[in-house]
Amino acid sequence: MVESIEILFSRDLVRLENELRSFRSPNNLWKIEGEISNSAGNLAIHLIGNLRAFICHEMGGFDYVRDRDREFAAKDIPLEDILNEIQLLKKQLSASINQLDEGLLNEIYPVEKFGKPMTYGYFLLHLYGHFNYHLGQINYCRRLLDKA
Repeated sequence: MVESIEILFSRDLVRLENELRSFRSPNNLWKIEGEISNSAGNLAIHLIGNLRAFICHEMGGFDYVRDRDREFAAKDIPLEDILNEIQLLKKQLSASINQLDEGLLNEIYPVEKFGKPMTYGYFLLHLYGHFNYHLGQINYCRRLLDKA
């Protein structure tokens, strides 16, 4: 199961990179309009921060201090900077997940995140679902707002 989780995250981090590169104009990464309250750029930064905090830092032991407010407030970060952050995330996430023992997936995660105990496996599945929810929003933003 650990191997499958790593493969899925790695695959979808490539999808995130491709989605961001597909914007016609890098400025459109930061567009919001109507009911869309978070730009694709902010959603990408949020995904990076979320995975680096919960998987790379808490499970993998990598140094990282999350600034969640910045994830939604930052603007006009160059696309190359975001892509570089994704490259770092890919390396750290892969190393973090691959060092997990299969038996750990059934153990209780030490930090309660949702008001009740959960296993490592449950939390990793939650993080994967959360990632893809926002990846879908980024795709929607691109298709709706990315006009040259």
